[in-house]
Amino acid sequence: MSLYPPPTTIRAEVFTRMPEALRLKKRTEWADFNKAGQIVDCFLEGPSFDRDGNLIVTDIPHGRVFRISPGGDWTEVAAYDGWPNGLKLHKDGRAFITDYKRGIMVLDMGTGRIKPLIETVRSESFKGVNDLHFAASGDLYFTDQGQTGLHDPTGRVYRFGTDGRLTALVNTIPSPNGLVLDLHERVLFVAVTRANAVWRLPIMPDGAVSKVGVAIQLSGGLSGPDGIALDEEGGLVVAHAGMGVWRFDAMGRPTHFIDPVVAPFVTNIAFKGRRIFMTESQSGTILTAELPVAGKGMYGLA
Repeated sequence: MSLYPPPTTIRAEVFTRMPEALRLKKRTEWADFNKAGQIVDCFLEGPSFDRDGNLIVTDIPHGRVFRISPGGDWTEVAAYDGWPNGLKLHKDGRAFITDYKRGIMVLDMGTGRIKPLIETVRSESFKGVNDLHFAASGDLYFTDQGQTGLHDPTGRVYRFGTDGRLTALVNTIPSPNGLVLDLHERVLFVAVTRANAVWRLPIMPDGAVSKVGVAIQLSGGLSGPDGIALDEEGGLVVAHAGMGVWRFDAMGRPTHFIDPVVAPFVTNIAFKGRRIFMTESQSGTILTAELPVAGKGMYGLA
């Protein structure tokens, strides 16, 4: 039984696929522990658009960042010793990366040089940072997921302020993943993969969070919610890894479902107007579809 009318189904289309020449068919330590030892030739994440309309994506197991032109041509921007996951572009053109292996990294998109920004918390390593989001103020929010889950609900959400202060907002989340602020920046939504849910983190006047609760409870799929994005009406678009992509209105009611068609493992999404672009990581494909509401502009590029 469903509480809501069936959502409108949209079939995704293929925008581009990672060229065979760029696929690395070799064993990696990341895949040993995150993909049961499979040979993973790429695992795409972190889609974000630059001002020129290029789509920037990461390849976690092989430590690479790519630029994809509006025509679908791929160019390697960087390759380094790391596991880059989430990526957001700052207004100054630099890319901020949540690197599962190394912490928060900053990439010069022009030179391909990459350097660490935050490697530890009070001299302790992160569990494995996952995704990130800029506030209008320039504050950076990010998740520290690692191998947490229902068996170990110790994932964390951090805020790195423009004053250089790093604050843990919550440290009891079973697998925090994608995150985005609401239209008024008074609520932080966090995809909680292993709980198959999206949590609501109200931000208090002093910057702390309180009364954390469930905004959306999903079911099914082969994993859980991964990347999330906000549209101009306050709706949430959720990449449900192992199923497809959902659009929920500001009240949390499902309005649209995007069928990924080629394979179900959509990990993350990026808006370009009303059109969204999705990383389907099982096949190394960038999918696209159009939604009725445009995406909320990214503050990193404001």
